Amino acid sequence: MISLIRSRVVPQPAAWLLASLLTVLASVVGACLWPQPVHAQDVPKLTVPNADAGKAEQMKPYAELIERTDATIEMLPIPGGTFLMGSPDDEAGRQPDEGPQRKVTLEPFWMGKYEITWDAFEVWMFDLDVQRRKLAREEPNARDSAADEYQVSQPTEPYTDMTFGMGKKGYPAICMTQLAAKTFCQWLSAKTGRYYRLPTEAEWEYACRAGTTTAYSFGDDPDALDDFAWYYDNSNGKYQPVGKKKPNPWGLYDMHGNVTEWVLDQYVPDIYQKFAGEVAENPLVNPTTLYPRVVRGGSWDSDPEMLRSAARDKSTPEWKQQDPQIPKSIWYHTDALHVGFRIVRPLRVPTDKERQEKWDKAQPVEDRKAGR
Repeated sequence: MISLIRSRVVPQPAAWLLASLLTVLASVVGACLWPQPVHAQDVPKLTVPNADAGKAEQMKPYAELIERTDATIEMLPIPGGTFLMGSPDDEAGRQPDEGPQRKVTLEPFWMGKYEITWDAFEVWMFDLDVQRRKLAREEPNARDSAADEYQVSQPTEPYTDMTFGMGKKGYPAICMTQLAAKTFCQWLSAKTGRYYRLPTEAEWEYACRAGTTTAYSFGDDPDALDDFAWYYDNSNGKYQPVGKKKPNPWGLYDMHGNVTEWVLDQYVPDIYQKFAGEVAENPLVNPTTLYPRVVRGGSWDSDPEMLRSAARDKSTPEWKQQDPQIPKSIWYHTDALHVGFRIVRPLRVPTDKERQEKWDKAQPVEDRKAGR
């Protein structure tokens, strides 16, 4: 298997020392003043057609708006159900951490039709909505005020162009830590009044398979990948605009390739052996250590076997190897040009207790200090 991280030289500007000192300050402030997650139902919802449903049969596709900007995030309904997670022993390219196969039951949710693009990510990253509001001399509404809580817990100014010249508008956002992806979801929840988060590893595989049991959502033959995915053989050495290949059976684009995607889980090699019960319900392994954590789907820099629906990959400290900042940034993985994310929104909004104990469990302090 060819490594996901192929040799790259990341430019380091002369002002890197100043950036490092600022990052130290930002890390200390962020660790001390980290906001408590804003509950989506605590602010009035932004009105969006088809965004609300009382039960699974009422779920429809919709386009989430990021207020005061032109950015949208298209969401697709994913039906709840039971599936076989992991790969069979005879699947080509199978790794030991993909088994044994286990039955998993999941509740309905919406999922991003595409990977999160720079168009949406930079609204949070650079306060673009706040700038527009101030230019228009408008007072903040309840959603603005709730979202503003995340201004202190947002990325510091990057020391270099985080697209690395590969493209921005319509392209997937990359190089963020899992902490950054999670915080974006918390900000978006406050900004819209709807509850968003990263998918669990189980939700991600379920959505990727889209009812199929083959190695890929389109079958077992990797020769068909060119129609559905950007990967090492056809990507021209960089990521590509989202949605240019064929979708999977549930209408999701780039689940195979383009950028590998963050999920919520800690990486545990033998986790399927530890699932409780004959059928595991909504499983999640909340992170307790910095490394490793799970990413899924393979990327523009991956070989075909890493794009399989069951293939698992994990983060490593090498994803920050060329970061010149001291300490390393809590927001960026300067060497992870293949890493991005997409979001989900569960139909059933979790209770306060569920959020605290599972879905919005507090970030480990080491995440905020050392970076993830």
